[in-house]
Amino acid sequence: MSLGKKYISFIFSCLALLTIKNSFSQGKIDSLENVLRNSSSDSIRLTALIQLSKAYQYKDFSKAGEYSNQALEITHKKNWHWGRTQALTQAGFLATIQGDYSSAIKYDNENFQLVISSGDSTAIAEALNNIGNDYIELGKYDEAYYYFTQSYRIARQIDDSLKMTVAIFNTGTVLTELAQYDLALDHFKVSLEISKKIEDLDGIAFYHDAMGDVYLRKKEFDKSEDYLKQALKFIRDRNLTVIEPKALKHLAQLNFEKGELTKALAYYDTAKHVYEQTDNGFGNAEVNLGVSQILTAQGAFDNAQALIQQSLQTAKQFNAERMEIDCYKQLSELAEMRGDYKAALAFHKNYKQLEDSLFSHEMLERVFQDQLRSKIETKDFEIAALSRAQTEKDTELKREEFLRNVLVVLMALTAILLFTVYRSGQRRIRINKMLIEHQEEIKKRSLELEQLNQVKDKFFSIISHDLRSPINALSGILNLLENKHLSPEEFGQLTKELKIQFDHTRSLINNLLDWALLQMDKLRIQPEKINLSSVVESNFKLLSSLHLKEMRLINLVQDGVTGWGDQNMINLVFRNLILNAIKFSEAGGLIEVSAETEGTHYVMSVKDYGVGIRPEVQKILFDKTSGYTTRGTANEKGTGLGLILCKEFIEKNGGQIWLESEVGKGSTFYFTIKKA
Repeated sequence: MSLGKKYISFIFSCLALLTIKNSFSQGKIDSLENVLRNSSSDSIRLTALIQLSKAYQYKDFSKAGEYSNQALEITHKKNWHWGRTQALTQAGFLATIQGDYSSAIKYDNENFQLVISSGDSTAIAEALNNIGNDYIELGKYDEAYYYFTQSYRIARQIDDSLKMTVAIFNTGTVLTELAQYDLALDHFKVSLEISKKIEDLDGIAFYHDAMGDVYLRKKEFDKSEDYLKQALKFIRDRNLTVIEPKALKHLAQLNFEKGELTKALAYYDTAKHVYEQTDNGFGNAEVNLGVSQILTAQGAFDNAQALIQQSLQTAKQFNAERMEIDCYKQLSELAEMRGDYKAALAFHKNYKQLEDSLFSHEMLERVFQDQLRSKIETKDFEIAALSRAQTEKDTELKREEFLRNVLVVLMALTAILLFTVYRSGQRRIRINKMLIEHQEEIKKRSLELEQLNQVKDKFFSIISHDLRSPINALSGILNLLENKHLSPEEFGQLTKELKIQFDHTRSLINNLLDWALLQMDKLRIQPEKINLSSVVESNFKLLSSLHLKEMRLINLVQDGVTGWGDQNMINLVFRNLILNAIKFSEAGGLIEVSAETEGTHYVMSVKDYGVGIRPEVQKILFDKTSGYTTRGTANEKGTGLGLILCKEFIEKNGGQIWLESEVGKGSTFYFTIKKA
């Protein structure tokens, strides 16, 4: 069989395996889409959207992204933190398999902030691991190492073996990139032991791929091939599409290193097929970079350079410095092979500048410091112990016991110190709290005194004016009578006017006395059952007997409407509100009193069809510092005190009072009273 036929046969066999592996139950997808169409519950729709996104992520990537975006929109609209973490995790995963690691970092960081606020340690460990994966793909090894070791520290605290083995494994991948191969192998072996213990079969597949990569970099090709072939088998058995192209690329690179270019191309083509399913531009760029090596070896320099340039453009687009370094390195080597030494030198300078930037002294120093820290915070001694003799283990255990005893003493001293600081802090907090409460009380009392002073001035003004006028009028009439300057007709007319003034004065005195008792806290509330219809009817009879403008008074409160409150106070409220309605209605007008049920309260209303109240006046009617008053339609006077009393009485009985009014169409005063 020719070389080309062998190559084509190998590709078809790989693609056949890939097609079988990616088959997904269409019945399950149809069921989820049916739920999505017919369900009105947003929580059920959210779950269906996330499941559909996962189902389509290797079948139709655009649909997977559409469903993921819809899930994000629902969680944003509903402000569901629990759902948003799931939606963000899926969105970050889609960005990862697409190779858009910059977007993945954005989603994973937002998810990280949410899980921190929730305090879910398992979710925090997973989020840290996801961010580390994003950084390692972009070549930010110090950042990746930090996040992986933090993930391990939290997983160890909550004794989550799965999260621990993932963190240890990922830390090993960073060490691989930093060429610390022996330490990386130790991490992978510890990760494998934990995976076997907890039956993490996926972890075994990841382990074989990582080991194959390390031995490939160490140029131990036989070991590398064994591990990578086992990895590919585990991956396909477990349907781990996310890692399959990585294993295929490792196998392609292995065959390239061994000079088997046909097999290398076949593996790259199969990896490219997987990446195309997920629209992974980053992965395709990595494949193109690998293929360009083969084309260069075959002498197809133009085709190789075109692929490298495409990969370089993608690397810059995704800010992937590691890939950019590889691109410049290959461009330099290619230019040198073509005899273009000037271009080779320029590309080599770019390569060295980026490499020096990526693997800078500062970055390596940060990784080294993190390694030192992680040896204390994590159980790295377990990793090191695997490669030491039994005597070293015994020594380590003794040293650990000594350190533990020292730590116990230090912790005890620290606990005493912290307790002392805590006691002192609590005492300061109590003192500060008392001072703040005292200051607030002083402010409150000062404000109350200021308001009471204003009210006092207002009421003194009322007393000096409204009480003096009828007394002066009475004194004047008595003087006229004494001097016989009044005829009987004039006396009768003056008596009627004087009676009106004294009725007003009597109402004023009653309101002033009630208000005074209320301010001195002498007016005690005596709640009882109140037949609200009877109270309204009794006020109607009383006010009708006074023949005030001959109004039509209609009681719409049904029998059996029973409230709970102080009867005298509620009676005064009704009387003041009905008198106000009469005052601002034309003679013969209509006044209606009604009641409506609202939960545990009745809403009482007193409605008139009079002159109405201007909006600017409505705002100050219940303000006891304003005491607003105006004359009625028959020139009746007011004091501005009635509505203030109504407000205080209603609030004392646990209710509220308000009004609705339109100038020229009348007013409706509402107040609430508890049901009996």
